[in-house]
Amino acid sequence: MTSTTKDPILVVIQLTGGNDYMNTVIPYADGRYHDNRPTVGIPADQVLHIDDQFGFNPAIPEIKGLYDAGKVAVINGIGYPTPNRSHFRSMDIWHTCEPEKVGTEGWLGRVIRDLDPKAENVLTGVNFGRGLPRAMALTGVPVASVAVLESYGVLTGIVNEPERSQALDIFARMYSPTVGLGATMDYLGQTGLDALKGADILKAAPDMYTSTVEYAETGIARNLQGIAKVLTADLGTRVFYTQQGGYDTHASETDVQPKLLSDLSRAVSDFYADLREHDTADNVLMFVFTEFGRRVRDNGSGTDHGSGGVAFAIGDPVRGGMYSEYPSLAEADLVEGDLAFNTDFRGVYGTLVERWLGLDAQPVVGGSFEQPAFV
Repeated sequence: MTSTTKDPILVVIQLTGGNDYMNTVIPYADGRYHDNRPTVGIPADQVLHIDDQFGFNPAIPEIKGLYDAGKVAVINGIGYPTPNRSHFRSMDIWHTCEPEKVGTEGWLGRVIRDLDPKAENVLTGVNFGRGLPRAMALTGVPVASVAVLESYGVLTGIVNEPERSQALDIFARMYSPTVGLGATMDYLGQTGLDALKGADILKAAPDMYTSTVEYAETGIARNLQGIAKVLTADLGTRVFYTQQGGYDTHASETDVQPKLLSDLSRAVSDFYADLREHDTADNVLMFVFTEFGRRVRDNGSGTDHGSGGVAFAIGDPVRGGMYSEYPSLAEADLVEGDLAFNTDFRGVYGTLVERWLGLDAQPVVGGSFEQPAFV
């Protein structure tokens, strides 16, 4: 559990498409890595060494610097039993903690509900990106989903102010509670009013924000800077979410993955520097995950869908280092040509929920799982 007196905040970063674990945290001293990856393998002399066995992709020097400072936990071999290689099903499992059936509740939706059981703050959970991630979905739990903070609002396509004011008034009356229309209409009405209220509060955040940190002009950097603007405005948001897509590297992996990882590394580093500048780094933990790793053997241009992967916990609250064993590359230990998982993601979520946010993890993750002690 955190020692800070401020409310702990969780920032979740989803790497969509299945980030290649073996080319992110590289077992450069294992000859089987190089044998299996004649095309996409990274030479040992280019790897950013963690120790005499493993190292980081050369595209993430900023994350390596944070690791050296004790701010990064590398969670090896993360996954779940009977891995599913479908993007949609695997991500659904990560989002709902339901490997055996199709779940209807997002794990972060449950977290937001437990943090704010009376839904008193419509901004307890905020997503930066289009649409609402399944992880945050739960009936009755308000979550704001923001594409661009500066233009976020309701009916923003109406530029004429008198017309927009009139439209907003109609919108508000349309969504006001109406007796006798049933639970579904009540839910839709509350959702509409929550959107109005959230937009009204978020309008102030950009004007309250100043920073000397110069973020890059990338999607992940813009989203993390948006999170910084809301977070430093102290609006009571406890859970943030954003995504970086493009990690489905069946082809041209040596061009695609390093660019994505470089953008991620720079954005995470700038976001962390921004938190430090605003004296709020001690109560913010970043969690970076992907739906699965890639296959051990490359396909001549990239890598196909695999299983066991890697996740990162980053920030001042983190006890840095390598957690769990790196899965064996021995052919006899592979699962249909993939790395075997050895860390259940629900236990990692449990660490975030229980040791960081101070909640009961069991109802959130659906059981009791070993919790790595990276917090």
